[in-house]
Amino acid sequence: MSLFGSASGFGTGGTSMFGSTTTDNHNPMKDIEVTSSPDDSIGCLSFSPPTLPGNFLIAGSWANDVRCWEVQDSGQTIPKAQQMHTGPVLDVCWSDDGSKVFTASCDKTAKMWDLNSNQAIQIAQHDAPVKTIHWIKAPNYSCVMTGSWDKTLKFWDTRSSNPMMVLQLPERCYCADVIYPMAVVATAERGLIVYQLENQPSEFRRIESPLKHQHRCVAIFKDKQNKPTGFALGSIEGRVAIHYINPPNPAKDNFTFKCHRSNGTNTSAPQDIYAVNGIAFHPVHGTLATVGSDGRFSFWDKDARTKLKTSEQLDQPIAACCFNHNGNIFAYASSYDWSKGHEFYNPQKKNYIFLRNAAEELKPRNKK
Repeated sequence: MSLFGSASGFGTGGTSMFGSTTTDNHNPMKDIEVTSSPDDSIGCLSFSPPTLPGNFLIAGSWANDVRCWEVQDSGQTIPKAQQMHTGPVLDVCWSDDGSKVFTASCDKTAKMWDLNSNQAIQIAQHDAPVKTIHWIKAPNYSCVMTGSWDKTLKFWDTRSSNPMMVLQLPERCYCADVIYPMAVVATAERGLIVYQLENQPSEFRRIESPLKHQHRCVAIFKDKQNKPTGFALGSIEGRVAIHYINPPNPAKDNFTFKCHRSNGTNTSAPQDIYAVNGIAFHPVHGTLATVGSDGRFSFWDKDARTKLKTSEQLDQPIAACCFNHNGNIFAYASSYDWSKGHEFYNPQKKNYIFLRNAAEELKPRNKK
């Protein structure tokens, strides 16, 4: 049976070997559990690009490791390989041809992992933990972009120990995204910078943050012509901003919405407010997923400004999420994100990565 090859027959399966007990709500959506998940909190997830046949998932964790699984159409997951850093792995990305994975770590380095030879070499160095890593493929150059808590953005051609370029940031880099020819970086103190990447990377515009609280995650979205046209920015205060770079009507087109709050958006009652830990856009429909410290994922249609779905609540936060290249698979990681401090950390709790069929649930409502 094919779970990811087509849109049918998924999301209801994922039966546990041990049956289910009424108290166990680590997988309330009954999604597929990835085998051999990391031994500490999972900070980042990334699926292989369309150039690679099949689907491979990479996860980086606070156990200092990066793991790779093959995800078969049946939903079966096969651990393929792993590599180590000497500090927690904060971000991962793929080269456009799918032959290499790039990893960013608290050990102040970034590495390039050649999946064919299973060798990893250091390709970047910062003076503080490396928070973001992205592959840039331009017509006239290709490089790796790293953003760090040392308040720099560096660009590396992977063959030299010196960066091609270093750009100063106003503050520590907290999150970033790249879809050529655009990059966006969000920093501490609510800094927000858009870069253009044609010919060579350069600062395009600094934007006053549409959010009043600490930036947590950012994802670029495309227009109907498949060109990057704006970004979604999530904060620790249960809110996402949709921001277009050059909208016809900025006051109308740019907006924010509340999410990951305890009693929905009913504002009269007091509510618990949670961080938005991840945002991912569906590669086909352009709808988006958010995941939060409340232990839920939600699917949204930014154009119709409607919520498509919210999950049941998991028993721990959802720390990261991503879609595979054709949008059939939604992966999300259930891990403690330290949002409530060390006293809520339970080392006995396992970390999970779940896979869900996303082909139907992320379709905009009006397109039947």
